[in-house]
Parts: sequence; structure tokens; C-alpha cells
Amino acid sequence: MRKTAAKLLAAVAIATSVATVATGTAVADPASLPAAQDIVGVGSDTTQAVLNQFSTDYNAFLGASSTLPRLYSWDATGTSPIVTKTGATSIARPNGSSAGIKALENNTDATVTFARSSRAPQATDQATDLFVAFAKDAVSVATTTTGSNAPTNLSKADLVNIYNCTYTNWNQIPGYTGAGGTIKPFLPQVGSGTRSFFLSVLGLANGGACVLVNPTVQENQGTDPVLNDPNAIVPYSAAHYIGQVYNGHGSGSDAAGALTIRSIDGISPIDTTNTLAKAFTDTTFGRVVYNVVREANWNATNAQGTALRAIFGTNGWVCKNATAAADIKSYGFRVLPVGACGSTIHS
Repeated sequence: MRKTAAKLLAAVAIATSVATVATGTAVADPASLPAAQDIVGVGSDTTQAVLNQFSTDYNAFLGASSTLPRLYSWDATGTSPIVTKTGATSIARPNGSSAGIKALENNTDATVTFARSSRAPQATDQATDLFVAFAKDAVSVATTTTGSNAPTNLSKADLVNIYNCTYTNWNQIPGYTGAGGTIKPFLPQVGSGTRSFFLSVLGLANGGACVLVNPTVQENQGTDPVLNDPNAIVPYSAAHYIGQVYNGHGSGSDAAGALTIRSIDGISPIDTTNTLAKAFTDTTFGRVVYNVVREANWNATNAQGTALRAIFGTNGWVCKNATAAADIKSYGFRVLPVGACGSTIHS
């Protein structure tokens, strides 16, 4: 195992320039059915775009002649059911972190090898789930760009009162000087890691009775017309927003649309260089994003275990390769410090 992994990692320095030249534009869903041995993931909407880019760039890094397992990722939304790779069981397309983790738990590695997750482990996850860190994100709130009745800055206490329905009109917020209006607080779809993280930061098990859980509201998709409302507010991944708006990664429904992201407690999620602000990620709204694997697969000495560590491990491609670091930044995330990327935790 160590010799095989070492060979892969030693090749990084030699092949980095080749991989950089060979990289292409990421695409949604695998263009062709992955092979049975390939590393295939499902789950989080927040990290699907950067994982698509990882797939393109890591496979280019391996080269066309390589017989090693390749990396693929299926989007959170699209036609359903899906067959993830050769020989896999047909499954409903998992939409969101929790749905991806459940798909990992309810299937074998012949169908799902890893789950994308924008949330940390929860008590309901299986003890055999291993969360492998790869980048830093943060969650803020978004409102319509023009004509919003929401203030440009909200405090954490304001958001608690909005989402527990203590505040139902903007004019109830201390210091508010706008026109007012009945607040329409939205949450993304059930199973969304952004939803569960945001509620956990606010100390809420769920939203109050005033919260609108519209099944059409997909996390990080500001194109939904129900959100283009002067009184609407919705949690939004700051990294995903930056990737969409500033780095050219927004297209189709996966775009910010009419939404703009807001400051919380006077701290903007976006710094003066249009990147994710460290000051914001250092607040309670900052989060680590993960790829979740089965612990037994991670520790295995077979080709798949070696490939998982060579891709996601502390010394793997995602954590050590310059192209991977560029991808993380391009899609709005912050690169984790050495040793933190590839670190693992249990539920």
C-alpha cells in the first residue's frame, strides 16, 4: 500500500505541469459511465462544482494510459434515478449532503464510493462514516439585489429571531430604517448540508412556522423566482456564491441570479479581492467541507483504498497538488492548512 501510494505521490511533482496544461472545463455528471473500479461520489450541491473540476483535473493528471481508478462525481440535481458506474445498483439521485451520506450508508462501494458533504458529522450518521476535510467555506444569507427591504447587515441574533419567527417584519430589527415588510425566510431543501449547518449555528432544530420550506428552493441557486422578492431571505454558501459571481462558474440554474450575499455582525463574507474573507470564516458561520468515505474502504490495502488516500488524503492530490489548490480557490473556497486538509473525523 505504502509503496503504491508513494509512487503516485512522487509522480505529482513530475506531472504537475502536464496536468495543468491538460486540465479542461468541468462538466456536470460523468460524460460516460465510470468503470467499476472508479472513485464515484454523490451528495452536496455546495461542493459539486469543485468536485466536477477535481474529476476533470485529476483524471488528466493520471493520463489517458493510466489503469488506476479515476475520479467522478454526480450532481445533486438532474434526471433520476441514476446508475453511478458499471455494475452499480440504480439509485434515486441524492440531493444534498445528508442524502449523499445516506446513499453511501445504504449501498456498497460498487455503487457509491464517497459522499460530498458541506456539513460536519451528526449523531444520526453511522459510526463507520469517515469525514475527510478538503476546504473551508462559510454560510451567509442572500436577498434580492435590488429593492430588498432587508438591511445590508444582519446580526446573528437578528437571524435567530427571523428564523424562529420572533421577527416577522423587517421593522422589528433594532435600528432598522427601511420601508419594512413581512419577512419571507426560506430554507433550502431537506437534506441540504447548508440548511442543517445554518440552523445549527442559530441553535435551531428547525425553522419556525413562518419559515417557507418550498420544495423548489435548491440550495445555492438564486435563479429561483420565488427568491426574487423584496422580503425573501435564504442561507447561501459564500464560497459557492463567489465561484458563481466572480469566477465565472455560474450557469443555468446554478447561478446567483437576482441574489446578493449579505454581511453578518458587520463582517462581509467577501473581501476586497472578491475572495472568501478569512475574518468571516473565522466566525461561527465558517465551516469545513468534506468528502465522506467508509472507514473500511479508507483503510483498505486494495487499489480502491490506495486511490482514496491518493486523492483525498493528507498527502493526496487534493491536498498537495497545485492544480487542486487552484481549483479550490477558483470555486470560492479557502485552502486548508497543511495537515488539516485530508484530516479525518467520525460522527
